[in-house]
Amino acid sequence: MKPIILASFTLIMSIAAAVPPTEKKPVTDEYHGVKVVDDYRWLEETGSPAVKAWTDAQNKHSRAWLDGRAERAGIEKQLTALYAKDTPSHGGLVARPGRVFALKFQPPKQQRLLVALTSVDDLASERLVLDPNELEPKGQVAMDWFVPSPDGKLIAVCLSEDGSEDGTLHFFRTETGEHLPDRIARVQYPTGGGSAAWLPDSSGIFYTRYPHKGEKPEADLNFFQQIYFHKLGTPVEADEYSTGRDFPRIAEIELETSEDGRWLLAAVANGDGGEFSHHVHETKAGAAWRQITRHEDGIKEVVFSHDGSALFLRSVKDAPRGKVLRMPVTGALADAVVVVPESEAVIEDITPTAEFLFVADMLGGPSRVRQFSLDGKDARILPLPEASGVGGMLEVGDQIVFRLTSFVAPAAWMSYDPVSGAMNKTALFNTSPVDLSDIEAVREFAVSKDGTKVPVNILRRKGTKLDGSNPTLLYAYGGYGHCMRPFFDFENRLWFDRGGIYVVANIRGGGEYGEEWHLAGNLTKKQNVFDDFAACAKHLIDRGYTRPEKLAVEGGSNGGLLMGAFLTQNPGLARAVVAHVGLYDMLRVELDPNGAFNVTEFGTVKNPEQFRALHAYSPYHNVKDGAKYPAVFFLAGETDGRVNPAHSRRMTARLQAATASEHPILVRLSASSGHGMGTGLTEKIAQQADVFAFLFDQLGMSGR
Repeated sequence: MKPIILASFTLIMSIAAAVPPTEKKPVTDEYHGVKVVDDYRWLEETGSPAVKAWTDAQNKHSRAWLDGRAERAGIEKQLTALYAKDTPSHGGLVARPGRVFALKFQPPKQQRLLVALTSVDDLASERLVLDPNELEPKGQVAMDWFVPSPDGKLIAVCLSEDGSEDGTLHFFRTETGEHLPDRIARVQYPTGGGSAAWLPDSSGIFYTRYPHKGEKPEADLNFFQQIYFHKLGTPVEADEYSTGRDFPRIAEIELETSEDGRWLLAAVANGDGGEFSHHVHETKAGAAWRQITRHEDGIKEVVFSHDGSALFLRSVKDAPRGKVLRMPVTGALADAVVVVPESEAVIEDITPTAEFLFVADMLGGPSRVRQFSLDGKDARILPLPEASGVGGMLEVGDQIVFRLTSFVAPAAWMSYDPVSGAMNKTALFNTSPVDLSDIEAVREFAVSKDGTKVPVNILRRKGTKLDGSNPTLLYAYGGYGHCMRPFFDFENRLWFDRGGIYVVANIRGGGEYGEEWHLAGNLTKKQNVFDDFAACAKHLIDRGYTRPEKLAVEGGSNGGLLMGAFLTQNPGLARAVVAHVGLYDMLRVELDPNGAFNVTEFGTVKNPEQFRALHAYSPYHNVKDGAKYPAVFFLAGETDGRVNPAHSRRMTARLQAATASEHPILVRLSASSGHGMGTGLTEKIAQQADVFAFLFDQLGMSGR
């Protein structure tokens, strides 16, 4: 009987190991005289029976492979235990008179809670405002964002389901949690996001609105964002148009009011490429909107002064690392004067108070904070720990509060007294369920193909030997001017415990060295991003940290595109690739609703020069039959409105058909998540357990 059992087991394993076949149905497109053949266009047909069957087969194949890893179940159990020990964390702080609102992540709760505190130094002052987990017990309802009324007595909350970010605005009373009857649909979508801002007396709210069915063609329903006004207690059908008909089709609107509520500011992004216009409006009846900046003015951020009489503007016009201007709220850009000139640091954020102006700087990755008088004089640098990150700065009473992050220590909200210079940790801080005192963060520089020096932040065990034997995971993003600040992730304890090194690269396309660093990695210069990342991988190998068989790379979204380009351009440089919610077909990405918003960052196939650049690096179109590709694990969410999961489906099929190596090409398509925002905790843990199981197996990292 024993041989029969063994034969049956072998048969079962061979069936589980077999890659599900994908039918080829060639379609040919022509761009500027170049013919491009696509065998897997049919996998774009989301919801069709054929695509559902393909997805089910691939998920079963991946599930069998992942669950076949001996450590997979133990990894998920270990992660779940760590989250159970994790202390609650607070984010998205918003101050109102006498209280601070925050989103609170409190495992094992699936979704964040909305809470209010009368003091950031006293957790006992915290009270619950809204628990979306009570609205849907499986944790599939998430808060996209919230806006308290000026007096803090009411709160507008955008809610969406299944990670879709397709949000409806709801209203609650802060003190009682009463859910008011007003509902405003179509205020939020992944394409242009969403926003809202209250009247001074809290009687009504301005909000972003997408077209309703019948107002625009079906293809335009997730574009043409405009601003409307709703008076509480009245039918939403009676809401009034405010402005936006002249905004770009790919407008992304952020609303903000002055502290006294007299003025409303609309920052209007032209897609995702970093171009903005700004418009102001007095909130009294009959007042007209007035445009104060245009795309060509290079104004990235505008904030109100404490008293609402002036505007502070962060400008990159003739100052790629940023300068700060000040102008009267009733004036024009021509009236603006420079209060903080450009320096070696990149200006990321500006926060004015009644007496001071705070400027958050980026120094190639780590942060710095400077304090000035309102006219830009009397500069003082705040005493921050070395290699730390700063975010979420806001005024609370007579102090500044900001979130301090680090690679090796949990995040904490700090308070700073600008008069005395005293800095203290508030009650809003994390204690880690793991100890990383044995880990050090080392900053080195790789040299890219064109000679550019690229920072690499290396987290390693103290005393690590540079003998090429260390399993190493390299992570980067490289797009939209987004900066990779130091961050703490206790999940990495599992990586370090198996001898791993974790590396974060500050490659071009990001904003770590200002607008020039960003523009050197977008549109037709996007190849610089991929060259930088490959240079970082080679640096780790050349320095003796690792070798190709022990190197893995990981990235998500725009970083998923980076993974696709890396593995097609450098198939032998790493053993394993993990790509989350990535873009892979750069010739068709702009046809998706959110893809149109990316044209200002990536370019368009309609432009011959941009088409040639896109075609040259597009991962899907650069897969070569017979090449020996590394192991690849794609993860995507079926409700993703930012990146069409069809990218992951088609890239999986293409690689599975092309690769000549025996390394697995897996895909995980989740029906209960989107781009990552609003994903429930249980699903997050399951995804990370799968990633670790994949990487530990491919790099030969056994548990200790």
